[in-house]
Amino acid sequence: MTDRLYYRDSFLYDFDAEIHEVAENPRPALILDRSAFYPTSGGQVHDTGLIHVGAASVRPASGASLPQTLKVTEVAETEDGRIVHYLDAPIKDAKPGTRVRGQIDATRRRDHMQQHSGQHVLSAAFVRLFHMRTVSFHMADDYCSIDLDTPTLTKDQIEAAERLSNEIILENRSVEIRFVTREEAGKLGLRKIPPAMGAPGFAGVAKPGRGNELRIIDIRDFDLSACGGTHVNQTGQIGCILLRKAEKVRQGWRVEFVAGQRAVATARRDFTTLTEAAAMFSAHIYDVPQLTSKALDEIRALGKQAEQSKEELAAAQAATMLAETPEANRHKLIVHTFADRDLNAIKLLAQKLTRLAPNAVALLATTSPQPSLVFAQSPGQPYDMGSLMKEVVAKLGGRGGGTKDMAQGGAPKADAIESALAAIASSLR
Repeated sequence: MTDRLYYRDSFLYDFDAEIHEVAENPRPALILDRSAFYPTSGGQVHDTGLIHVGAASVRPASGASLPQTLKVTEVAETEDGRIVHYLDAPIKDAKPGTRVRGQIDATRRRDHMQQHSGQHVLSAAFVRLFHMRTVSFHMADDYCSIDLDTPTLTKDQIEAAERLSNEIILENRSVEIRFVTREEAGKLGLRKIPPAMGAPGFAGVAKPGRGNELRIIDIRDFDLSACGGTHVNQTGQIGCILLRKAEKVRQGWRVEFVAGQRAVATARRDFTTLTEAAAMFSAHIYDVPQLTSKALDEIRALGKQAEQSKEELAAAQAATMLAETPEANRHKLIVHTFADRDLNAIKLLAQKLTRLAPNAVALLATTSPQPSLVFAQSPGQPYDMGSLMKEVVAKLGGRGGGTKDMAQGGAPKADAIESALAAIASSLR
């Protein structure tokens, strides 16, 4: 079992250790006798950093080989309590007993401390204000979330929990780590009771070598929780908490948030986005929602006008084409290839042609932007447009099909479409 140094000091970024086990399959990894690297568990993601194999803390003597520096890309824990450090490269000249020096990515660690401690404060705020219990916590690279056990959650409740959380941060309350037995923990009024000993998740809060005592994170006079994660020493080190989004999920409500430097970076990105949007409207950022809503209404209105115009244009063009087409063999055969219509446009035209005349047969195609074909006939005409379409697109190397009265298809190239239409038209005359 690995001695977890972060249990006692979350601000420990450098440490000396000894290799306990070397692994190469399925990927290079080291197991040390002690480690300050945090493994993914309890909703918190793992640390990254470096491991210097050999006398990394001492300048090598003349002629001695330089120590190997390996990047720690992932950290995980085994069921028996060992911490596995996965590396970016194979390990050279390392064996059990070799001394190493670990170096945590301090920026990443501080971010994780801010997010995780922020989650404790936020979860406690929802309990204190509204008796909403947190049932799960997730930390991603750019946001965090908690799932609340509640059927409803209002905007006012979200803002109240955010406000109380930031008040606790501003008060700079102490955050202490202590270890208690499970019996003692049951009398402390913990916000969340950890799993029973031996159950999944228990290792994340138990301290090895101390009779399986529970590790308690104590935010003075505000929250007590059993937790194995890394945390700040004072709530002021969290910086701030910004709630970003709330959505209904199967087990309640999910609230997304960011804390500390993430909150600052997110607020800066939001402000920049709003400023750029406001500049487009030549307005203040606070007017952007109203102006955006107005613009969307105008776009929808213009869209309806455009659709109406397309309908009217297609009807007029269909009437003209029918008037210019003489009747032969009891039907009017319209054959036309367009160079600048999409599939929807020629399909609409085909529909107008077959509705305006009881004996219309339309063989339409477009060569741009995507070579496409539409065959249609007025109800009661004797042909099978679906079969004709399959016949044509098969020769063109495309795909298509449809019903007896309407079919559509596509071709990879446009150069043979006109000749294919001419051949079909000849067979129908």
